[in-house]
Amino acid sequence: MNPVRARIIGTGSYLPRTIRTNHDIEKMVDTSHDWIVSRSGISERRIAAEDEQTSDIACAAARQALDMAGLKPSDLDMIMLATVTPDMIFPPTACILQHKLGIGGCAAFDLNAVCSGFLYGLAVADGFIRGGNANNILVVGAEILSRIVNWQDRTTCVLFGDGAGAVVLRAEKDSNRGILSSHLHADGQYAPLLTVPAGGTAIPTTRQSVENRLHYITMQGNEIFKVAVRCLAEVAVEALKYNHVDLDELKFLIPHQANMRIIKAVSSRIGLPPEKVYTNVHKYGNTSSASIPIALDEANRAGLLNPHDLLLFDTFGGGLTWGAMLARW
Repeated sequence: MNPVRARIIGTGSYLPRTIRTNHDIEKMVDTSHDWIVSRSGISERRIAAEDEQTSDIACAAARQALDMAGLKPSDLDMIMLATVTPDMIFPPTACILQHKLGIGGCAAFDLNAVCSGFLYGLAVADGFIRGGNANNILVVGAEILSRIVNWQDRTTCVLFGDGAGAVVLRAEKDSNRGILSSHLHADGQYAPLLTVPAGGTAIPTTRQSVENRLHYITMQGNEIFKVAVRCLAEVAVEALKYNHVDLDELKFLIPHQANMRIIKAVSSRIGLPPEKVYTNVHKYGNTSSASIPIALDEANRAGLLNPHDLLLFDTFGGGLTWGAMLARW
């Protein structure tokens, strides 16, 4: 008898209407379209409206996923929201999302593993379902990174964008479809490489912290690149070997959409041809925890996924955190 598996039965995404192109950013900082594309592969990104909160864009993506799954919000046993840009420090934005979906009572909480947050959330949800503690779980990755990007820093402001992606997981018995395995890792010694220094207990919010622009993303890009390529490649191979899956059996690698140079380096290192790697970073930039669910929803709605296709998710983020997951569609 096959075990209970968590299967994705609905996907959704939301991208804000405003598009900020590289040519727009040329007018803001000393950079150029050609330089940005050569360093990141990004041509444009989405920017949330002033009146949009993370809970709003999460709700839009969630409703799409629920509609595809054929479920009502009240059918949910749990809501998990991966984000580093919550509506506020507390309460959890997942609780605000729950209320905006018009329900109450089910478990709801935020999860922060930076860009790896969505995959960490999927793994946690998979554990609840396998353990028999939930049947239907909503997992959302949502970010409004434009609010914590230093638009005076040309090395980081070109990389990030806003958006949300969501999936609905359902418990299925006697099925070989669904999440096959999760492989999560972290190494705190690299924490200083990617941070928002102020706003927590280490550097509380003060006039000086604001004036010194310590509430914005800081990143040591060259060091991040080296560690990211190595870790992403290693964990992808780990997931494939664990499941005795060869590269030619994969339909797609759907990686965290951080940087096209990183994606190409990882796929080259593991020997995966470009046509098996799904990317949309050129359109949306790095949307952190939202990037994988946005890419998954885009591929799904384009009709690129068929039942029983093998999908490999691969992610890397601040912490540093990284992980991979293999799923049978």
